[in-house]
Amino acid sequence: MALTGTTIFSHILPVIFGFFGVILIMSGILDDNNPKLAFGIVLFVVACAFPYVVLSALL
Repeated sequence: MALTGTTIFSHILPVIFGFFGVILIMSGILDDNNPKLAFGIVLFVVACAFPYVVLSALL
């Protein structure tokens, strides 16, 4: 049986991180702001890998 709170780590937080990652990527490209673009890319990659890392540690 899954632990309580795994839905947060598998469905909610990655969506939030991915959304803000895409927003930062678009904003960084349009403003020619490389640090904002890099942070958006890193945040999006973290959103993709976050469920696998956290859930493998929890379950």
